[in-house]
Amino acid sequence: QVLSSLGYHVVTFDYRGWGDSIGSPSEMGMTYDALHVFDWIKARSGDNAVYIWGHSLGTGVATNLVRRLCERETPPDALILESPFTNIREEARSHPFSIYRYFPGFDWFFLDPITTSGIKFANDENVKYISCSLLILHAEDDPVVPFHLGKKLYNIAATSRSFRDYKVQFVPFHTDLGYRHKYIYRSPELPRILREFLGKSEHEHHH
Repeated sequence: QVLSSLGYHVVTFDYRGWGDSIGSPSEMGMTYDALHVFDWIKARSGDNAVYIWGHSLGTGVATNLVRRLCERETPPDALILESPFTNIREEARSHPFSIYRYFPGFDWFFLDPITTSGIKFANDENVKYISCSLLILHAEDDPVVPFHLGKKLYNIAATSRSFRDYKVQFVPFHTDLGYRHKYIYRSPELPRILREFLGKSEHEHHH
């Protein structure tokens, strides 16, 4: 609703194996699906900017996607990561029980040892290969993905050569606001933050 009210179209989809999507989830499969959706949108969006937004576990899918888009030289106009981690192992180590409790439907990551061994969602590695504007949003009181992981990811991106020509911004939300893991959308500042960030990234993109 926030994005729609700012005039953006929002396209989202159920991960394979959940909601109305068939199949069973895997990191590679979810990344492939995201790539397919991106290409579908690009084929229909004309000259309009296309942004990728990932939240929580979705930040892993988003950086996997955008790394591939940059490698094939079709980057999105910007990447927005809300409550991101560095990689799935560090997230699990910092907060061993958070995944079970707050990612309903994703128990298979940690309950199935065969799956676990193949899951990386390495945001920290991916950002070294991404070249587009990056905005990271994180609440200090996030009980699921600790704030320090989002900040660490920002520091990795901000010093990465791949971002040298692009804007990299980190916006923290103070504990007193109570936005925790999934309520950043409630911030009255969010529309302004997005307008300023995306306005600048559009400017960079076209000039």
